[in-house]
Amino acid sequence: MGDYYFQRQCRTPFSESYIILGDDDRRVGHIDLHYTQNITYGTLTVDTEMKEEDILELIEVADDELVVSADVPREDFVVSVYKGTEAGVYSDDVFDQGNGNGDGK
Repeated sequence: MGDYYFQRQCRTPFSESYIILGDDDRRVGHIDLHYTQNITYGTLTVDTEMKEEDILELIEVADDELVVSADVPREDFVVSVYKGTEAGVYSDDVFDQGNGNGDGK
């Protein structure tokens, strides 16, 4: 499939969230990682249809570049995979402007 790059969106003591970019700097998807005492759980959302072999490669890259480097004990890496696209990003600022659609009306 190609190279993948991860842009961290947020981090807590027990979780991280990343946007995944492909080698052409296009968004490929998003992954959330949650670290427990022995197991790391991932929720992977891919933006387009991907073959299973490409999904497995992406999981392997995430494991090598993100999970292993997080320096937490890991007996297993369990990943749930979804296909979908981002519908938007919402924060309190949007709701403070009015009815939630961002136009202040």
